[in-house]
Amino acid sequence: MIYNLIRFLMLPFIMLFLILKPKKIKFFLERYFPNLSVIKEDRDYNWIHCSSVGEVNLLNGFIGELLKQDKSDILLTTFTDTGFETAKNRYKDEDRITILKFPLDNYFVIKRILKRIKLKSLILVETEIWYNLINQVFKKAKIYLINGRISDRSFSRYKKIGFFITPLLKKFDALLMQSKNDFDNIIKLGADKERTFITGNLKFDIVFEKYEESEREELRNLINPQSKKIFVVGSSRDGEEEILIELIDRVENLLLIFVPRHLERVKEIETIMNKVGKRYKKYSDILEGESADNIDVLIVDKMGVLRKFYSIADYCFVGGTLVNIGGHSLLEPLYYNKPVIFGKYTQNVKEISKEILELNIGFRVDDIEEIIEIIGDNKLSSISSERIEEFFQKNKDAVKKSLKIMEERWRND
Repeated sequence: MIYNLIRFLMLPFIMLFLILKPKKIKFFLERYFPNLSVIKEDRDYNWIHCSSVGEVNLLNGFIGELLKQDKSDILLTTFTDTGFETAKNRYKDEDRITILKFPLDNYFVIKRILKRIKLKSLILVETEIWYNLINQVFKKAKIYLINGRISDRSFSRYKKIGFFITPLLKKFDALLMQSKNDFDNIIKLGADKERTFITGNLKFDIVFEKYEESEREELRNLINPQSKKIFVVGSSRDGEEEILIELIDRVENLLLIFVPRHLERVKEIETIMNKVGKRYKKYSDILEGESADNIDVLIVDKMGVLRKFYSIADYCFVGGTLVNIGGHSLLEPLYYNKPVIFGKYTQNVKEISKEILELNIGFRVDDIEEIIEIIGDNKLSSISSERIEEFFQKNKDAVKKSLKIMEERWRND
């Protein structure tokens, strides 16, 4: 009740925000007044909710297996527009999956959705814990958290509002956590131990794209006609380009490729390149026929191509780790047999980064000097593909473990 009262009292401030930020109006309108006619009435549904592109990607294997094992349709909601578009493109030919933008925990929209469908379960991904959604579904269906993640940083924030979080955690039928650390943190927040499990990280079960050598060679020739060494910075964040651009002056014969986490930062990166006087091109310009001759930097301004760039890289750095973001997927470069380099801020990928270092299939660096040392000493060549393969084999089957626990609870219903 208090939660919804606060939401109501915030409405005037939201309206003021929308007036000042007109680009956000569409975002709110599409979620507060969604077109629910896309949802098939009186059908059995499993409702899966996730945040953005990363979660949509990691769900691919899980959703495929869920469709095989269960006859219910899937309602997939996403918080971000890019997540929504990724899901729409991925599942455009799957008539058992309905894609919707998440209604921002709007009590009345959630109530309308639940009236239209026969809900079997609500499946929340990672840390998508929403008050109205959980409380309304609790009366009607099973609730699961899959690929659960509570970093130490998130734990500190949640602990301050334990009075709010703990009652919600008690309403889950199962909480399936990525690691022992995540398990311990959510238990400390009040989750029931007998309903909390460690099932591993769904990212290890992602089916990554495979590229033929001819495809990789075509990309190399397109962007790198002078055959320089390729250094790919994946999911770069604000502040990292200014640090890493120094590599151009410190490492001979290098092409630096920035693939920003958010495409709206492309103009900002262009400004940085102009300020430091580096020759650059955008990937879209090269695709349209402009030459990549004599450039220092390539800025990738297209979604969905990071993995292909990793597959042709000589060096791979994962962003969000040189600045205090917490890191993005360290698995993608490794899948393409590329040892990974990352910075010290790894709170979002804590367990994976720890295992990477223990297996000696990647390097953690504190600054650019350490990156230059790794390149100069040719340290990456000492890492064997067998150790990388061992890493993936050891951690796979999170999908299977998660669905097994969920199936047991459906059977006992």
